[in-house]
Amino acid sequence: MSYRSGFAVLAGRPNVGKSTLLNALLGRKVAIVSAKPQTTRNRIAGVLHRPDGQVVFLDTPGLHRPQSRLGEYMERVAEGALQGVELVLHVVAADREPGEAERKAAERIARAEAPVHLVVNKIDLVDGATLQAREEAYRGLASYARTWRVSALAGTGLAELRDGVFEAMPEGPAYFPEGTLTDQPEERVMAELIREQVFELTREEIPYATAVTVEQLEPRPQGRLYVGATIWVERESQKGIVIGQGGRMLREIGTRSRREIEALFGSPIYLDLYVKVKEDWRDHPGRLRSLGYVDERR
Repeated sequence: MSYRSGFAVLAGRPNVGKSTLLNALLGRKVAIVSAKPQTTRNRIAGVLHRPDGQVVFLDTPGLHRPQSRLGEYMERVAEGALQGVELVLHVVAADREPGEAERKAAERIARAEAPVHLVVNKIDLVDGATLQAREEAYRGLASYARTWRVSALAGTGLAELRDGVFEAMPEGPAYFPEGTLTDQPEERVMAELIREQVFELTREEIPYATAVTVEQLEPRPQGRLYVGATIWVERESQKGIVIGQGGRMLREIGTRSRREIEALFGSPIYLDLYVKVKEDWRDHPGRLRSLGYVDERR
């Protein structure tokens, strides 16, 4: 039996469900999700194992017009992920009509050297006639080797998409050991799960002005792991909002984050959260790097 393997990148505009789709394809959570756009900031690999092969899915930031150095970094990550892969999955949302921004994104994705498949996500949100019209409109943006209809949330079409991606992979080696779920270190996964709760619980500019770093992982008695993490903001006023009156917001972020981390890693933790200010970090190259936003290449 031949062994197939390769890399498939999930690309597209913000808020089309790429991270939700990655998690659904793997059957495990490796990427944070939010109803707010531009949640994903780095390229995240999720590894799907089969007896006859391995596919490494790459989740990427949404293609958008950057408005800060962080946005420019996210654009470079998204563009770089299109290079050197075996397949590109252009993910679009069935509940929105393609506009000029979607057309430009399709043009950029079409420049990839790998074959491009169109993945129409969120099909559970529209009726059959609307879905057909939207799919035809999206297909008119570029030339696609294949088209898939899926709902990452409802699970519709995922088995067919998995099979189709495997069929598109060439014969090759296993890139990750059996059982590996992601290429992200534990500290980054934990930091992202904390940032997810900041996105869920805060509003307006706060989610986009925050970053999270995990500075300390230390085993404690009774098998509990101590996790020391910092939520970084750009202004003192933002720090007050994240902490909340009497510390209520920070406690809620911590409670929800702890549950998510424990569920993923399968062991109890003690989460210690701090909030600190790093002024204008989104537009300062050195501060971006200090928070882990460094261009990656696989």
